[in-house]
Amino acid sequence: MNIVVLVKQVPDSGAERTLSRADHTLDREDADLVLDEINERAAEEALSLKDTADAHVTVVSMGPESALEAVRKVLAMGADRGIHVCDDRLRGADVLTTAKVLAAAVRRVADVDLVLAGDATTDGQASAVPAVVADLLALPQVTHVRKLDVGAGRVRAERRTENGEATLDAPLPALVSVTEKINEPRYPSFKGIMAAKKKPVDTVDLDDLFPDADDAGFLVTRTRVVEAVARPARSAGTRITDDGSAGRQVAAYLIAHKLL
Repeated sequence: MNIVVLVKQVPDSGAERTLSRADHTLDREDADLVLDEINERAAEEALSLKDTADAHVTVVSMGPESALEAVRKVLAMGADRGIHVCDDRLRGADVLTTAKVLAAAVRRVADVDLVLAGDATTDGQASAVPAVVADLLALPQVTHVRKLDVGAGRVRAERRTENGEATLDAPLPALVSVTEKINEPRYPSFKGIMAAKKKPVDTVDLDDLFPDADDAGFLVTRTRVVEAVARPARSAGTRITDDGSAGRQVAAYLIAHKLL
């Protein structure tokens, strides 16, 4: 079984983040960058399948040179091979362009049986890339999965919805996106970290993925931020001193703000 895992390096959500003054996009150069946690869970699911079946796991990531660290971490966890799409022309790529590039990278892997991804990255949270990749690859998509079983040429998954639980079933090859409930990712061992340094990683750019494309016609993003302003400082709230009428004051405040 050939499994591909889509991963992304993102700014650490626990650290301070700023916007670039030039184009108001997230300033990644000064940010603390990490492998997105939801992608770790997608990688863990792939490696769990590898532990129980004859599987080869390829990790694919699109990003600047630093994104190679995310690829290497998944290799240290146990993946076999990496593909790193690195091209300055992809800076600020939107959902459609990102999906188009990732789909092209997946096509470089022969006879793919399963593509795994997180359902939404913590920096963009569009929750659309896996679905678009599946459409471009003409694969059935099973999204927002919290439990996955693979066998007999099919995937069977559980998904929690607003109305309860749903069970999904699809033939392989397929694309599956997972939620944070799917598993707990393993930590790379020292042996795995050392082995990852020798595992093959193919670095490719747009010319490799789209040799016949015209640069002038490659639309990286369909939107742009024209202005960004800092969030205003939080103002002081209304303080009520209980002199026996605090209850009435609170009720009057809630009524005035249409909260009661």
